[in-house]
Amino acid sequence: MSAILLDALRYLGYILIFPGFLFCFLTGLLLCGIDRKLVARMQKRVGPPILQPFYDFFKLCGKETIVPATVTSKTVFLLAPLVGLASLVVLQLFIPIFSFRAFGAVADVIVILYLLLIPAVSVIMGGSVTGSPYAGVGLSREMVTILACELPLVLVLLSVAKTVGNALDTGLCFSLTQIAAFQAKYGSLILRPSMIPAAIAFLLIIPGETGNHPFDAAEAETEICEGMLAEYSGAPLGVYKLNHAVKMLTMTSLFIALFFGGIGTGIEQLAAAMGLTGGAAGMVVILLDVLVMFLLCVLTTAVGISFVHAVTARLKIEQIFKYYWTVVSGLALISLVLSWYGF
Repeated sequence: MSAILLDALRYLGYILIFPGFLFCFLTGLLLCGIDRKLVARMQKRVGPPILQPFYDFFKLCGKETIVPATVTSKTVFLLAPLVGLASLVVLQLFIPIFSFRAFGAVADVIVILYLLLIPAVSVIMGGSVTGSPYAGVGLSREMVTILACELPLVLVLLSVAKTVGNALDTGLCFSLTQIAAFQAKYGSLILRPSMIPAAIAFLLIIPGETGNHPFDAAEAETEICEGMLAEYSGAPLGVYKLNHAVKMLTMTSLFIALFFGGIGTGIEQLAAAMGLTGGAAGMVVILLDVLVMFLLCVLTTAVGISFVHAVTARLKIEQIFKYYWTVVSGLALISLVLSWYGF
């Protein structure tokens, strides 16, 4: 009975603290603040403080939540942002942090693909019940963006699965645990020339999946006044802003898990060289894993989100669709073909 209770407490800690809600909350908002500061510096501005997303979130939570009279379902209107946040937290639990896995043994990239759709669907559901014409335009654009991003994302995941599957002689390997173990043994996938186009494609997918500039057509502040979020206020709006920050963490950490997993082996060797054994070694490895993962997430954000934001004008929705189905899908397809033929 005590063992069952300890397991329950451990998994509850995973969900609520690390790598669950508290970790996602702190790291996601911090990553969002760093992104805003980097964009400002690239544009020769001072920019907001790095902790500004925290200030914005708590300020919104302290404001009144107004439910418009035109809302057809108050329940959907208020629950939609919470459903999106819950799915992102669950998604983060399945992503390996090098050698650390909370629920990684029971998930694969197909589960990740489905879970990534839920936050977008939740914001569409929330906007659809408001009756706002701005939300109507925004949700149609969001659906087009989802369709645009899905094809290159599937191609990237297939190229990774085929590369690892060829090495393990299993055909296609969709297990995140096996992908992480493969990289720990044979080195990061980013070191394989055939995987470089797929990695570049994934970097280009990240701002589209997170709705960052220049792929923010669904919100377009100067065009449709926040689109699907036009009627939101108070805590629900704050949760939507939190969803955006957490999704930045989710997408960048997934990129690290898929292409930089081999770095974890060096961290374990470092702990062994320090003479640490048992529980102390495990704690040091986890802390170093998280630190290195966060630094790589910051680097990924700087390259895949901040730099693109700073140098690119906002794209129109038809440009986004064409861009992802031609350029980005083409890069992912190159890796898939190379991996399929064993290169």
